[in-house]
Amino acid sequence: MSEKNVLKVGSNEMELVDFRIYKEDKGEIYEGIYGVNVSKVREIIKLPNLTKLPGAPKYIDGIFDLRGVVIPVVNLAKWMGIKKPKNKTISPRIIITEFNNVLIGFAVHEARRIRRVNWEDIEPTNFTSNEEGAFTQTKITGVTKIENGEVLLILDLESIIEELGLYTPSTDITQVKVEKFKGTALILDDSSTARRLVKNAMTEMGFNVVEAVDGVEGLKKLDEMLSVFGENIEDELRIIISDVEMPQMDGFTFASRVKADKRLKNIPLVFNSSISDHFSDIRGKEAGADAYLTKFDASVFYKEVASAIHGKENSLQTV
Repeated sequence: MSEKNVLKVGSNEMELVDFRIYKEDKGEIYEGIYGVNVSKVREIIKLPNLTKLPGAPKYIDGIFDLRGVVIPVVNLAKWMGIKKPKNKTISPRIIITEFNNVLIGFAVHEARRIRRVNWEDIEPTNFTSNEEGAFTQTKITGVTKIENGEVLLILDLESIIEELGLYTPSTDITQVKVEKFKGTALILDDSSTARRLVKNAMTEMGFNVVEAVDGVEGLKKLDEMLSVFGENIEDELRIIISDVEMPQMDGFTFASRVKADKRLKNIPLVFNSSISDHFSDIRGKEAGADAYLTKFDASVFYKEVASAIHGKENSLQTV
């Protein structure tokens, strides 16, 4: 890959896998245009031979072995309650995703291309659609316009995995000594579920919590705190926990802005993201983060947050 094509930290850009799901209604074929972050995609393959699972929901097509790893396949069209059109030739593909270190395959009708878009061009939204006769909860985290006036919908595949029980956040802290702190924690995440998990954890640690849904709102919250605490903000704001994928401004761009401000640069910043590829970890460090966590394991979370705070305190004492 050439240097000019590499996503730069702070560019506020992302790359999407553009895939299609077709639907037939009264003889008309409708094309659903969807996307998922490339950072969450391991690879895209042709439909392999699948082993059926007795008693599995109808939207689980089966499992297959990929180089020694058994991967379940979720049929997105079936999950949405969409029947494959009879009069449409499709080229089925399996999009193998990695969330929270878990590999899941998603069967789609067609995988088209890679698109690079700016987070500023993605409008946040979250709605559900239920169709009679099927359990369907199609979650959309954002929409963006593409050519010919069409709209691409960014699917929240992570929430699908959680709802299917293929991944459950670990909230067990019985083996963890939760250290107590004073002050405020700022958390950023466009997912209300993820924010709730992090907020509960930070509250358990003794923090007052300020919430933001993306990097733009996060910077506004910081400006508000700066207007109150001024150069003493480090005494009040002890840590920032940020997601990576967020409409309008992603976590990497937000972190770069924070670390460029001399009043804020010493405040510990931890990424808490479902993107578990090694490259994102590297980008997080380049953006100035003190840790990069794949959400959500409570025992690891508590240890890393406490370590980030103490590490920053120790580094300042030696300056």
